[in-house]
Amino acid sequence: MGVAVSIATFFMTLLGGLVALRLQDRLHLVLGFSAGAVIGVAFFDLIPEAVTLVAPAHTVDTVLAVVAAGFLVYMILDRTIAPHGHKGPRTERLWQRGGLGAASLSVHSFLDGFAIGLAFNVSASVGAIVSAAVLAHDFSDGVNTVGIVLGRQGGSRSAFGWLVIDAVAPVVGAASTLLLHFPQEVLGFCLALFAGFFVYISASDLLPESYHDHPTGWTTVMTILGIATVYVAISLAGG
Repeated sequence: MGVAVSIATFFMTLLGGLVALRLQDRLHLVLGFSAGAVIGVAFFDLIPEAVTLVAPAHTVDTVLAVVAAGFLVYMILDRTIAPHGHKGPRTERLWQRGGLGAASLSVHSFLDGFAIGLAFNVSASVGAIVSAAVLAHDFSDGVNTVGIVLGRQGGSRSAFGWLVIDAVAPVVGAASTLLLHFPQEVLGFCLALFAGFFVYISASDLLPESYHDHPTGWTTVMTILGIATVYVAISLAGG
């Protein structure tokens, strides 16, 4: 059942990415929405779920420490793989930062699928709740993947390639639960780590790119809308 539900996440993620590709001329708005959605996923989905998974063995403080570690690790990777720059070879390497961001989102999507499969192993009702929460933000995941790659000067072909990887990832994640098993504590810390990644992606990449060459009014509105959309979707899904 988990694998079947994960196929729906494939189409939802793909739809979000295709919409983002279609609206490249309004990329600053897409990036603004993506920034808000990434923040929303980190604070309203990943961190609360991580706290739940590691309790009662570990405290909220421990989870937040892992989130901070994720932020620092991603910052180091980001600045090592493709340092900031506006001229010469550094500019040509900016696409790598988009690939790094898209890869982290794809791993998160894998964990989404893994969570779906694991939840259905517990019970059908738990599986349904988790599936609804995942589907609620998969559209944003597709938008985020395309927005990150395009925002870091990657081309449409590269963005579409990462979109397909991100869309397939939850299906692979759900299928892996048939063969693999991770303690929920480990999964919780993985979610906390990726929450730190997402906070960095939003603060360092998406937000600055969204208003770099455009007035901040509508991009700010789109960022707030992105946060609100994820919050409402997860709340309605019971996440």
